[in-house]
Amino acid sequence: MGKPISVIVVTDGDKMAKRTVEIAAHNIGARCISASAGNPTTLTGEQLVCLIKQAAHEPVVIMLDDKGKHGMGRGESALAYLARHPDIRILGALAVASNTEFTHGAHVDLSVDCHADLVDGPVDKLGQASGCNGDVLCGDTVEVLDELNLPVIIGIGDVGKMNYADSYAFGAPLTTKALREIIKRSGYDGTRCH
Repeated sequence: MGKPISVIVVTDGDKMAKRTVEIAAHNIGARCISASAGNPTTLTGEQLVCLIKQAAHEPVVIMLDDKGKHGMGRGESALAYLARHPDIRILGALAVASNTEFTHGAHVDLSVDCHADLVDGPVDKLGQASGCNGDVLCGDTVEVLDELNLPVIIGIGDVGKMNYADSYAFGAPLTTKALREIIKRSGYDGTRCH
C-alpha cells in the first residue's frame, strides 16, 4: 500500500450538481469521478474506492447523495466506508444544504454564501446565512459528517443553483471557491491544484 489517495467529498449528486462539480473540479486542477453522481448514490463504498484508485491524478472529487432519506442513506454509508478506508485520505467535505426536514445536520467550519463570501457557520439551500436556524447546516447527506473527524467541512447552498449564482454556465464560482478553501485548509501538499 502506498500513500493514501486524497479525496474531497461533495454531499450532492443530482444532475445539476454533477455538471457543477465537474466544472469546479476542473477549475482547481482536481479529478472528478463523474460516475459517483446519482440521486441517490448508486455506487457502494467499495466501488467508489476502485474508481478513486483509477483516477488519473489527485485530488479526487466525488459526489454522494441520500435523496432526502432520513438516517443513514446510501450516500452516507459510502462516505463512512471511505472515511475508514486505509487507502483513502478525505481532505474535507463540501456539505450541501437542503430543505430536508427533521435532520440532525452537521457543524461546518465555515460556509461559502450566495455572494461568494466566506461566512462563519452554516447557510441554507439558497446560500444565505440569515436563513439558518441554529449552528448546523441542514441537509440530507450531512448527518454522518460530525462523526467522521474530517479535517475541514465547508457549507454551501444548493450546488449549481442559488439563483444562478453557482451556475456551471458561469464557471461554478461558488463551488470552485469552496473546493479551493477545502484544499487550503486541509493542508494538502499536492502540486496539481491551482
